[in-house]
Amino acid sequence: MKFLVSWRVHEDERHNTLQAFSQMTSDDDKADMGDNIRLIGRWHDLVQFSGLAICETDDPSAVHKWILNWNNVIDAEVTPVLDDEETRAIGRQKFS
Repeated sequence: MKFLVSWRVHEDERHNTLQAFSQMTSDDDKADMGDNIRLIGRWHDLVQFSGLAICETDDPSAVHKWILNWNNVIDAEVTPVLDDEETRAIGRQKFS
């Protein structure tokens, strides 16, 4: 399954969070996510201190565990999403 993760950093935690995140290595990032998540992409809006990520996993609880690592400094939403082919397949099944 693919998930859209959107977040906004708490206003009073913006600089501390950016400082902590900017010090992370790729290995730190992977350890933070865990072994069951594949990050497809992540985008940051530093003006709003918000962002979006798309990840994939067969274990939805892994996404929640990952986001809980940041829960003290962000408000986040996790939404299951489908790519184009998955959406087309459902449409073909629904309307054929």
